[in-house]
Amino acid sequence: MTSRIIPIAPITRTIPLSGKVNFDGRHWIDSRGRPLRDLRISVTDRCNFRCRYCMPKEKFENNPRFLSHTEILSFEEIERLSKIFVSHGVEKIRLTGGEPLLRRGIENLIKKLSSLKTPEDKAVDIALTTNGSALTAKAEALKKAGLKRITVSLDTLDPNTYEELNDVKFPLKRTLDGIETAISVGIPSVKINVVVKRGVNDQSFIDIAKHFRGTDVIVRFIEFMDVGTSNEWRLEDVVPSRELVKVISSEFPIEPLDPNYPGEVAVRWRYLDGSGEIGFISSITEPFCSQCSRLRLSVDGKVYKCLFATEGFDLKQMLRGGASDEEIAEAVGRIWSTRDEHYSEIRTQITADGLNRNKIEMSAIGG
Repeated sequence: MTSRIIPIAPITRTIPLSGKVNFDGRHWIDSRGRPLRDLRISVTDRCNFRCRYCMPKEKFENNPRFLSHTEILSFEEIERLSKIFVSHGVEKIRLTGGEPLLRRGIENLIKKLSSLKTPEDKAVDIALTTNGSALTAKAEALKKAGLKRITVSLDTLDPNTYEELNDVKFPLKRTLDGIETAISVGIPSVKINVVVKRGVNDQSFIDIAKHFRGTDVIVRFIEFMDVGTSNEWRLEDVVPSRELVKVISSEFPIEPLDPNYPGEVAVRWRYLDGSGEIGFISSITEPFCSQCSRLRLSVDGKVYKCLFATEGFDLKQMLRGGASDEEIAEAVGRIWSTRDEHYSEIRTQITADGLNRNKIEMSAIGG
């Protein structure tokens, strides 16, 4: 019989019933003084790829049974929670998965979320991360729904390596066509995320920089991270961003740029000849925990205080148990106010001590 893969945290914690809520009148503030500004929402546990750093086949069976429709948050529930978060300081919402474009009617959710306003009457920044496989079919609907920003995961421009990485032989050309479609329909911001792993794509990553150089597409190179427990992460597989900067700069001179906003995780650089911008996300070698302003909401309604979390807090039970918006907000405020997570800053010590953290898989809460 096929075993069931359910993307939930190893531990579901009880939401604290008491404790001070730190709210400065605009944002919830955690124990390290970090405001909650960003919310990442997983809208599906399904994905049509089996990328080795996320859902490798040997750990995730070829034909897993996914959560049923009744087990995942409805669009109405996601919208309700999003309104609560926005009213307490969240300014950016990113939809993830799994693969979010596999969620039927995703454009309807984007349309609802795009209408949200902060207490200052500012539009909430809605973004989406995708593997790009369905972009050709979906880009126009996403644009009409109000999507302003989209990020496509693309780790190589070598067709054979690309099929090996997604492990379902999905052709590179279809993903590139989807990116071009997103650009052509007028989605204002298109970014590319490249996870660089030593011995896999570290000799060809610059091809992606070359391909999008001179366009409005921003490429961001990401250090291979130890998210979850299934990707067999090793420190020696990490290519430090400083190495990537050196390689790119030797061919196309670049210089650093100031962040766009507080807590921006990508360090920005620009080509000196004006050919565009690139970025580097260096969670391993240059942790940015001190500026992290993100909370993550899984497809089954649990919130996680860190990408490397080992436990989640169940909001779905409150949603379906009759809790008011005020009660849910109070619960989230307590969860965030007790947040002390700074895993990337202490990763080296944890690894040296040989501690085994049963972290939530990236496929459950997005990257």
